[in-house]
Amino acid sequence: MATAHSELWRKRLNAPAYRIMEAARYARTSNQTIRNWEKIQGNSRIVSPRDLREDLSYLQLIEVGVVSAMRKSGVKLDTIRDGRKYLSSEFNSPFPFAQYRFKTDGKRLFMDYDQIVKSEKDKLLNVSQRGQLAWTEILDRRLQEFEYDREIGTVLRWKVAGLDSPIIIDPRIAFGSPHVGGIPTWVLRDRWKAGEGIGDIAEDYELTDDLVKAALRFERVEVDPDRPHKWIH
Repeated sequence: MATAHSELWRKRLNAPAYRIMEAARYARTSNQTIRNWEKIQGNSRIVSPRDLREDLSYLQLIEVGVVSAMRKSGVKLDTIRDGRKYLSSEFNSPFPFAQYRFKTDGKRLFMDYDQIVKSEKDKLLNVSQRGQLAWTEILDRRLQEFEYDREIGTVLRWKVAGLDSPIIIDPRIAFGSPHVGGIPTWVLRDRWKAGEGIGDIAEDYELTDDLVKAALRFERVEVDPDRPHKWIH
């Protein structure tokens, strides 16, 4: 039986919560690029539509992040657009790039076939070629930033600063804000800007110094190694 708490975070998946400038920073792209992806070209678009006066929802944010990772892996926009169109029509998926787990070889897009047929763990579905099956294990490090939850049927964890960083976006934690150890990175940034030292901040939130430093780097705060308690403007 679902609890009230679980229902709250589920509602957060579709609620406008992320400004376009935040989405662009997290996805390491630009505001204008996201707006271009939202436009219809032909009869399809790259990411799901939204009221341009609204912020992006969590699912829209993840789509932007996944598409940005695909582009950085070398996948062409036409390939991404065709893959989205195929998944939307075949599986009636409103947010396909947030609701499935993908792999790429830099040219084509693949989806683990066991997301459709659970017993087929070694096969890939080539969404670039309208569902042809593939056998080769094809991985790209960037797409591993997105952790798919089979039970929920969507990406629920984004390692937003890269696989080697502890910064996570998870709609179940910290209201979907980027966090380390459950503490939003902006909270740690504001404590630092208020003049507090890394050690004191880490102790208050039961974090390691390295986690606090990672959060500050993510928030674009430079820490002078010779003066660890001084914020550099």
